[in-house]
Amino acid sequence: MESELVLHNGGCHCKKVRWHVQAPTSVVAWKCNCSNCSMRGTIHFVVPRQRFELLGDSEEFITTYTFGTHTAKHTFCKVCGITSFYTQRSNPDGIAVTLACLDPGTLSHVEIRNFDGKNWE
Repeated sequence: MESELVLHNGGCHCKKVRWHVQAPTSVVAWKCNCSNCSMRGTIHFVVPRQRFELLGDSEEFITTYTFGTHTAKHTFCKVCGITSFYTQRSNPDGIAVTLACLDPGTLSHVEIRNFDGKNWE
């Protein structure tokens, strides 16, 4: 049984991109070793797309980088360059939320697991 969902807020460094996401207070986060994530040092957890919402005029400050199959959408802030969320190739129906971009105070526990994105598929 999944624990109760709470509203977590977050965004980029300059706060031009802001969002909230519904997720449990205890999450499993993933450290991926694919070519992009390993360079950025991203640790993320994934939520269904319908539990993620961009706030205000955030959309106008987002740009996207894709490569390879173009399934993954590496979104980042046009102003500060931070990737606070993105769409993964391994889970295109979800939103990967960058753990470090959550506002503090709503998570009670995080378990970090490794994902072999370099050799995935």
